[in-house]
Amino acid sequence: MTFQIGEKVVYPNHGVGTVENISSRTFGNQTEKFYLLRLSTNNMTVMVPFSHVEQVGLRKVTRNGDIHKVLTYLANGCGRICQDWKDRFKENSAKMQSGSLLEIAEVLKCLVEIQAHKPLSFREKKMLERARLMLVSELATSRGVSEQDAVELLSRSLAKASLQFPEPL
Repeated sequence: MTFQIGEKVVYPNHGVGTVENISSRTFGNQTEKFYLLRLSTNNMTVMVPFSHVEQVGLRKVTRNGDIHKVLTYLANGCGRICQDWKDRFKENSAKMQSGSLLEIAEVLKCLVEIQAHKPLSFREKKMLERARLMLVSELATSRGVSEQDAVELLSRSLAKASLQFPEPL
């Protein structure tokens, strides 16, 4: 998969970024091309080698039709909750690293459901916050709306499942 300068992309577990530059670096006798990304959530820059794009999971921003699937998932019923926190954390970490917006929504919904009944561990609170940021930034980018409008869309969807969208930490 190739990207162009100025294109919005998703860097799994970190959120939406913009391709700022495409450059080459030479290591010994090998030359490698890199994407230079600026992440929108924290303004951090990341260099991703072309050869690692698939391994890292760099992808285009989710299309509007797929956003509808995410909002529908959040609005409908209860998700599956793993009771053992260690197994749940491991499973949720894998989903976050996959970069799939639907899997990130699954993590958010699972943790919101748990938080409604008992306090989350520090690590799960951080994961919930990261899932929140990733959903908000990608939804806002995909729909071309403000982050506040994205929060309202996500809040309305979760409210249909009698859940409350988490406030930022």
